[in-house]
Amino acid sequence: MADYLVIVESPAKTKTIAKYLSSKYTVMASMGHIRDLPKSTIGIDIENNFEPKYINIRGKGDLINKLKKAAKSAKKIYLAADPDREGEAIAWHLAHILGVNVSEDCRVVFNEITKDAIKESFKHPRPINLDLVHAQQGRRILDRLVGYKISPLLWKKVKKGLSAGRVQSVTVGLIIDRENEIRNFVPVEYWNLNGQFKKGKEIFKANFHSIAGDKSELHTEQDVQKVLSTIKGKDFTVKSVTKKEKLRNPAFSFTTSSLQQDASRKLNFRTKKTMQIAQQLYEGITIGKTHDGLITYMRTDSTRISDTAKAEAKSYIESNYGAEYLGSVNRAAKKNAAAQDAHEAIRPTSLDRTPESIKEYLSRDQYRLYKMIWDRFIASQMAPAVIDTMSVDLQNENVIFRANGSKIKFPGFMKVYVESEEEGKEEKDNMLPDMSEGDVVEALKMEDSQHFTQPPSRYSEAKLVKTLEELGIGRPSTYAPTIDTIQKRGYVALENKRFVPKELGEVVHKLLVEFFPDIINVKFTANMEKELDHVGVGESEWEAVIAEFYKNFAVYLDKAEKEMEKVEVRDLPTGEDCELCGHPMVYKMGRYGKFMACSNFPECRNAKPIVKDTGITCPKCEKGHVIERKSKKGKIFYGCDTFPTCDYVSWDKPIDRKCPSCDHILVEKKLKKGVQVQCTSCDYKEGIQS
Repeated sequence: MADYLVIVESPAKTKTIAKYLSSKYTVMASMGHIRDLPKSTIGIDIENNFEPKYINIRGKGDLINKLKKAAKSAKKIYLAADPDREGEAIAWHLAHILGVNVSEDCRVVFNEITKDAIKESFKHPRPINLDLVHAQQGRRILDRLVGYKISPLLWKKVKKGLSAGRVQSVTVGLIIDRENEIRNFVPVEYWNLNGQFKKGKEIFKANFHSIAGDKSELHTEQDVQKVLSTIKGKDFTVKSVTKKEKLRNPAFSFTTSSLQQDASRKLNFRTKKTMQIAQQLYEGITIGKTHDGLITYMRTDSTRISDTAKAEAKSYIESNYGAEYLGSVNRAAKKNAAAQDAHEAIRPTSLDRTPESIKEYLSRDQYRLYKMIWDRFIASQMAPAVIDTMSVDLQNENVIFRANGSKIKFPGFMKVYVESEEEGKEEKDNMLPDMSEGDVVEALKMEDSQHFTQPPSRYSEAKLVKTLEELGIGRPSTYAPTIDTIQKRGYVALENKRFVPKELGEVVHKLLVEFFPDIINVKFTANMEKELDHVGVGESEWEAVIAEFYKNFAVYLDKAEKEMEKVEVRDLPTGEDCELCGHPMVYKMGRYGKFMACSNFPECRNAKPIVKDTGITCPKCEKGHVIERKSKKGKIFYGCDTFPTCDYVSWDKPIDRKCPSCDHILVEKKLKKGVQVQCTSCDYKEGIQS
């Protein structure tokens, strides 16, 4: 046995780390947590200052024995779990089981899995940070109290299998509140008035701005007619010309939250998928004969970048784009009051590994995410974009129309990366003709259009993550599992990439609002996060934070036990009868989404997937119909209803006509800009429809 034992969380890291250390080191994996609170009971001694009762996780006995055996013969044990609160807690549990003194220099952390970072980390081991351990423990106990005290109530009063959680309940509440805003929204009429103008040979557009100094909106057609009747003739005089130079700064390198948001908008990744792929890139990819981590630790709320990484970026930018593209060396990282700032922002570990140079070693999704991280990091260190803007006011009588134009003078960071659409619109050249005060332009035509104000949009995953972060609810590393849980519980569903509440979610939320107002209160939950953060820096005791919470929680719990009435959530009928027993079929929610089941369960266990008939004859067997199905991961695909007799299957929706060129199947291909009809055999394509 080697002199030193190193324990990491993931087996994917062991070979890489062992390769960077000498033969004196043995590297083993704990496979995540090895001790936790029991699943069968609450595992917290409420009467004894909320003392947790940890047990070894079932199924990890053999692993624990192997670790103990290796620890006995090692001169020194290094605990190298992930560099966050969860990792600190895992190291603490390992120390307890292996008999390691937590005050000794046994803890090793590294922000990236590279040779230099790992060797440097072993030069600076430290004791286990008990403040971080207590912060994690406080969160775990708080979540356990909420989940294990409220969930059984929901089982009794609503239905089995439900759960309540500190973060998930607030998240569901946000989705329901937004839905109520939409339901209660009253549209307001307004009109737009736009003009097409001509200066010399150039034609440009301007929008109505004001009449007699009044900038109020045009609410009715009468308001529009009043403006039009005031205008005399076709000549407008240029009242003012304002030219400015605008700087647009690049976004900072990714945090966990901003990575999830941009991956959702740009790559159409779910938050869970983003974190899974980021974990793979962090733990390492085999490239030729080497196996290195490609990005720094992906759970971070900091935008800080190390001086070494900045210097590497400066050299790369200067070599590939020129010195004029270098950003300011004094640009400070964005400060967030709730940020822990424990790690750097997410960035590539080496700029020698450009996305294109290692593309062949990555899966398509790994490449796309790595390229996005790479581009955003490089762009974050580049110079601002310089944009010339021009604003012109045109006057006829006392009516003002305003035209705005812009032109990219210097692209700066935009040469590499532009933020996703919801964060900032891409700048496009839209220059106006040269005009000076007193010039006369001709109005070619006026166009008016009626509109109505729209309700707020439902939350997309990206918008929900951004809102949770802004409100201080949960932590970025918890967003993906939280979003996953509220869908699995049947509280919300994704429709057209937007969250909508389900009846079950609204029923549970209503009960929580009535009996546990603090649990679903945004400010209260955010304040609890701050209190637990204070524990992490040694400013508060976790026991005191939990005791203060439980004081009111116990009162709410007692009241709910006595007063909460049973609520019946009925399964919606499908309109079909069971072909086995004749009872009505109903819609049920399962692990992979909605399905149909017999209402006579458990006497009759008939169940089947929801089938949507497209009305299109199968293009392969020409006997069956093409139906819409869902894969286990929830992705829609199309197949023949006579399967397995006919094995026709397609990710793209077939349409009820043949290719005019080769008479093969035509399908609707979903593109970023819309839907395009394409042939499955030849190059025939039709125009894109948005």
